[in-house]
Amino acid sequence: MFDIDFPLVTDRLRLRPFVPEDTDDVWAYQRRPEVARFMRWEPRGRERSRASVEQMARENRLAKEGDCLTLAVVTPETGRVVGQVELVWLSRADRQGEIGYVLNPDHQGRGLATEAVRAVLGLGFGELDLYRIIGRCHARNESSARLLERLGMRREAHFIGAGLFKGGWREELVYAMLRQEWFRRPAEVDRSTG
Repeated sequence: MFDIDFPLVTDRLRLRPFVPEDTDDVWAYQRRPEVARFMRWEPRGRERSRASVEQMARENRLAKEGDCLTLAVVTPETGRVVGQVELVWLSRADRQGEIGYVLNPDHQGRGLATEAVRAVLGLGFGELDLYRIIGRCHARNESSARLLERLGMRREAHFIGAGLFKGGWREELVYAMLRQEWFRRPAEVDRSTG
């Protein structure tokens, strides 16, 4: 099990485990069709968002392979949750992980998602000593693909017909980064707000 000191602090954000009081902030983005468009779920009502927050609140550590650490992305000046970021521990033996993220559209375009995901990549490659971390997105989710590329991840695959998704076949992009690539990336990648 990994002990992680929360919150994770970046220049403009605090990343911490979810608490039940985050329900209204999460519902503010989970109910929006443009957020649900590329997710496996449809826009959620408040009760579904409350259940989602309860689940994410239990995802507060990485104790064993398969665990998911889900963190609330909070702006310190307001104390409000503007999104979520996660790290899944895919394999202990192979030191593999996967990142995921969702940001409220009201807060997009300012580099906050890039900053939050960068912090979780730093945690994965640093404290957790992962060797490889992947990120996946729907092939039509261009902003998500650009975010992964901004972070220095490389596209490794474009899967066609990867599964049924909302009445059609899903196309999926897979990006990845190795530990040594994380530590060799140019300093300007860290300074960009993307």
